[in-house]
Amino acid sequence: MRPREFDHDTVLRIAFDQFWRKGVRGTSLSDIARDAGVQRGSLYNAFGSKEALFLCAYERYANKYLSSLQKALGAGTLRERLTAFFDVTIRNFRSGSPPRGCPTTRGLMELASGEGEGLDENARQAFADLVARATGLIEQALAEGKKRGEFSGAPEIAALHIATVTRGLAVLERAFGDEAQLRKIAAHTIDLLLGKESR
Repeated sequence: MRPREFDHDTVLRIAFDQFWRKGVRGTSLSDIARDAGVQRGSLYNAFGSKEALFLCAYERYANKYLSSLQKALGAGTLRERLTAFFDVTIRNFRSGSPPRGCPTTRGLMELASGEGEGLDENARQAFADLVARATGLIEQALAEGKKRGEFSGAPEIAALHIATVTRGLAVLERAFGDEAQLRKIAAHTIDLLLGKESR
């Protein structure tokens, strides 16, 4: 069996950067091969298709992003944890120059509406899995906060509310590109859940 002609992790990083900036439809394997310094055929041999390469690259991204969320939600008061969560989320949307937005939201917009058009069910499941896992991390932080007397609501519903707000933030970031606005909404969301912090 012939050894691969490229570093797998490097190619996934380069590929995902293109998918994130241009979307899956707007990215070609030729562009990825050029930027990665590999042959286009090598990418086909390794991954089979552009969509399969996207799913591998997205999985790499999802694991790193969820790890950063876990860290953000893992220490401090509940207010500090939720503030750190929104900070990681907003910085993720605003990364790149120009900012690249949310890759999950972009990907969801590229799901196929009909057979043979856009990303398929495997991609939808990958996006849903990331949102579900992120929501689970939020719910866990809320449940722990409830035990400490920092929160009196229902962790499951509140976690879904926060997950829904983050999707809205992703859309507003694309529409207005106003980071201050996103941070105000995040702070207001935390106040709604926990009550206003006494100054």
